[in-house]
Amino acid sequence: MRIGDRLSSLRHLPTPCFLVDLPTVERNTRIMREKAFRSGVRLRPHVKTHKTVEGARVQLGAASGPITVSTMAEAEFFAAADFRDVTYAVPIAADKFQRALALASRIDHLGLLVEGEESFSALESFAMSQRARFEVFLKIDCGYHRAGVDPESEETMRLIQRITQSEGVVFKGLLTHAGHSYHAHNREELLVTAREEVRSVAELSRRMKAGGLPDVITSIGSTPTMSVSDTIDNVDEIRPGNYIFFDAFQAAIGSCAIDDCGVSVLTSVIGKNELQGKLLIDAGALALSKDRGADHLSPDFSYGLVADLDLGLLPFRITALSQEHGILIAPEGFDLSRFPVGAKLRVLPNHSCLTAAMFDVYHVIGGGEVVAEWRPCRGW
Repeated sequence: MRIGDRLSSLRHLPTPCFLVDLPTVERNTRIMREKAFRSGVRLRPHVKTHKTVEGARVQLGAASGPITVSTMAEAEFFAAADFRDVTYAVPIAADKFQRALALASRIDHLGLLVEGEESFSALESFAMSQRARFEVFLKIDCGYHRAGVDPESEETMRLIQRITQSEGVVFKGLLTHAGHSYHAHNREELLVTAREEVRSVAELSRRMKAGGLPDVITSIGSTPTMSVSDTIDNVDEIRPGNYIFFDAFQAAIGSCAIDDCGVSVLTSVIGKNELQGKLLIDAGALALSKDRGADHLSPDFSYGLVADLDLGLLPFRITALSQEHGILIAPEGFDLSRFPVGAKLRVLPNHSCLTAAMFDVYHVIGGGEVVAEWRPCRGW
């Protein structure tokens, strides 16, 4: 029986909808767990890609465990599902201090992130006013230059000394994220960035110990760097997230193969112009997002990879998205007769995190059938 025959139930799903291939995400997550175990590091997966309890359990291979979140809403959502060790890996805004205080009293560990002198001072002042102590990680800039402190700066060492001595916080560790790995062109460049990511926190930790400062957790992890590294040395924990789903972008830069992409958007053909070699689909910007993918590799990168129901790739380019419409262009001479209005296609998204965030429910596929629905957390 052809895969397409086994997936006949997909033809009856309303479109656009978000599909999760359970065997693929189970394989992706098993590989990362085994790598962490082999390396002797803690896996604290980021859950922002999927924002679901079910997805987190698949990542951990267990009912609960340490996780990383990117919103306070996620932290509260997972705490309600008995995840009791949470790192909120975005510098916390002052208007969320009170929510953090309430949540910290309900779970075992809530790690908060500060990215410099000002953000630390604000959190410390609030903690002192409440006679509370927050667990704090200091954000280290390993080359992305989005946020964090320079690991080689003496000013950073002075800030660390102040954090260590503060009565308003417990200094938990050094945290970094190699976001610039997404600018890589291939696996070799990713490996270079992976080494930079490790070195930034490992060397600073060494300097701290040499200066008589306490030993703290070193925490790293982007999906590209963790995916290409065979083992991870000289750090305590890793926090990749996108690897559960992967996407067309990750495949383009060498983090994974196309077959590792575990999600797709099911869409319907709603219009056709054979003279122009064009199809119109009902997946627009609010289904696919407007992430152009790895356009640093090619200016012709379109808004996702188009496939049939069997996930056989098709030579269409998604050239434009409006709110609810997508335009697909076929190569010259391509026969569009097999794609009548009403036909179903699947799009492998460029950025699975953004695409997943567009949907209130995920349809989970296993054994060729929809076997479950996952409902993600929403909001901030």
